[in-house]
This record gives sequence, C-alpha cells and structure tokens, in this order.
Amino acid sequence: MEYVYAALILNETGEEINEDNVTGVLEAAGVDVEESRVKALVAALEDVDIEEAVETAAAAPAAAGAASGGSADADASADESDDDDEADEADAADEADDGDEEDEGDGGEGLGELFG
Repeated sequence: MEYVYAALILNETGEEINEDNVTGVLEAAGVDVEESRVKALVAALEDVDIEEAVETAAAAPAAAGAASGGSADADASADESDDDDEADEADAADEADDGDEEDEGDGGEGLGELFG
C-alpha cells in the first residue's frame, strides 16, 4: 500500500509520478524499496487519471448504499426494532454458523496483486 500512497502524495503535490520520485518518497518514509514494484506501479499508472480514479472510488460507497436501498432514516428505524426480532436474528445466525463449513476465503483474492 505504501507504494500507492507514494503515488498519491506525488499526485497531490503536483509532482510527476516517475520511478525516481516514487523511490524518493518511499525512502523518505523509511520503506525498503523494491525497484521492480516501483517500475510496475509507474507503468500501471502511466495512462491513469488519478483525480478521476479517486473521485470514482469515493463515489462508489455512496452508490452502493443507495443501490441497496440503505439510508440514514432506514438505519435509524431498524435500530429501534423490538428485542424479539434481534433474538430471532441471533438464533438464525447461530443455525447458519452450525451448517456448512465451506472454504470461506477473504473475498478479496487478487487485490493484493493490484497494490503490492
């Protein structure tokens, strides 16, 4: 992640994202720099509009909440539900946990490769 952060710092300060600058930021932060990772990051960001990517990423959680029908009012009314409903949900969750013991991966497979 520190490699991506270095690129974001350079973008924020208006500096060019190149191997020398990324390496300089990482070394200043005390990171043991791997030249191959720096090269891969710079190459991956070559045609990326970072400002647009940041705006898109910032909008994604809001869009996901709206798409699922979530809102602050709905969440508040859900919090005021009866204790009986909560007990039923807890019992259902316990039963579900006792069921399948399938491979429960972290769901983020491959994301580490994107950021190093």
